[in-house]
Amino acid sequence: MLLRRLIRTTLRHFPMLALAAALPMVAMASSGSSSSVPMVAQLAEDENVEDVIRSEPRRSRATEEPATNSVPEPSAAGDQSPAPDAEQVVVPIARKIAPNIDLKEIAPLPEPEPEEVPTSEFSEEVSLEQPSVAGEEAPSEPLVDEPEEPVPAESFTLLGKEVLPGTSTRLAWSPQIQIAGLSQITPVLVVNGVNTGPTLCLTGAIHGDELNGIEIVRRAMYDLDPEKLSGRVIGVPIVNLTGFQQGSRYLPDRRDLNRYFPGRKEGNLADRVAYSLFENVIRHCDMLVDIHTGSLKRTNLPQLRADMNNPDVAEFTRGFDRMAVVHSTGSLGMLRTSAVDAGIRAVTMEAGESLRIQEHQIDAGVNSLNSLMEKHGMISRMFVWGDPEPVYYDSTWVRAEHGGILFSEIDLGANVSEGEVLGYVADPITNEQHPIRSTSNGRIIGMAVDQVVMAGFAAYHIGTEAEVPGE
Repeated sequence: MLLRRLIRTTLRHFPMLALAAALPMVAMASSGSSSSVPMVAQLAEDENVEDVIRSEPRRSRATEEPATNSVPEPSAAGDQSPAPDAEQVVVPIARKIAPNIDLKEIAPLPEPEPEEVPTSEFSEEVSLEQPSVAGEEAPSEPLVDEPEEPVPAESFTLLGKEVLPGTSTRLAWSPQIQIAGLSQITPVLVVNGVNTGPTLCLTGAIHGDELNGIEIVRRAMYDLDPEKLSGRVIGVPIVNLTGFQQGSRYLPDRRDLNRYFPGRKEGNLADRVAYSLFENVIRHCDMLVDIHTGSLKRTNLPQLRADMNNPDVAEFTRGFDRMAVVHSTGSLGMLRTSAVDAGIRAVTMEAGESLRIQEHQIDAGVNSLNSLMEKHGMISRMFVWGDPEPVYYDSTWVRAEHGGILFSEIDLGANVSEGEVLGYVADPITNEQHPIRSTSNGRIIGMAVDQVVMAGFAAYHIGTEAEVPGE
């Protein structure tokens, strides 16, 4: 009886204690299980890292509001004001501004985000060449006979970065073909002028062993002043970075990258590299110069390869100073062919031979690019044009008829006559010498360097002048 009195007293004065003692027994009875394992809330199985990153901070029930598709703006610490309506929510987009750097500097340190360059100083320089009446306002529509005032340039986005007017920068392009942890980026040089103008793109080393093109792009790009440029210049000195590192013309899978443009997103390795470059860089171009050299153990006279049947391309070639033009419609999969199909004026520039740095060839390439930019009003320089080079509408290769060691008697760029001896092949065993003769009148626009050859080897490339169609 004493025990019953003690229990009644406890229930009267400490009801919560009794309730806490009874809960475990109720849970066990309702589950029908004698297990003593506590119940734990389980996390949804489809949770992943991306869901966690995008999750919003947990809110209490008192402040929780109906879910909307809008993302609320972050509020200051301690701000308890209710979230704005969906119509009033404005989510600022973070601008990824490319740093403004001097391309001539070696490994420059990061700089603050550049501000837009005012055009008043540049306009004064232009006004010295284009005098106007002081205080006179420019007409809304310029007169036909009067030069147009330069129009300030705008920012543009390339490879996820915003490039401001009057700045130069280095961006990074990666075709995403390597192991993620070992992936390498390819530098992309960009100069965005202070005034509007065309966008010129320069590509080098699509074949990894073609070194002259790398240096032509570097010198042409690093010599540009963004505050005196109208338009944009985008340069990719080394497109085939893996081939360049191995001294190879080809990609790691032995494919020729210049046969796979414009590429496919889910194709083979060459397709993917070509697609990435074409979609991320080339489609931003108005004009394209793809720079190459001769293939292994062959050299080319500085020249343009262009489809002269295309009026826009034919006119485009007139901007290159002292550069011979060889008519070539191009093959399926070439970068210039795909670019022309996409509405971009494009040519291939050939200069010298592979695996070598040749100053004469590089100077010729840089000079022609400067003349091109001057002709299109991108730069203003004192430029003396040379005599126009001929257009070769036909060309042929002269092949060796015997095997042996090739010894040339003529130089690259020489004018030759039909039947003239170009060189000879000496048999090192029998001491026989077999002359190689020109098959036509023309000019040596490409040739093999002295080497061991077999019968059928293409030794001399002769360009033949012809009358321009329609003239």
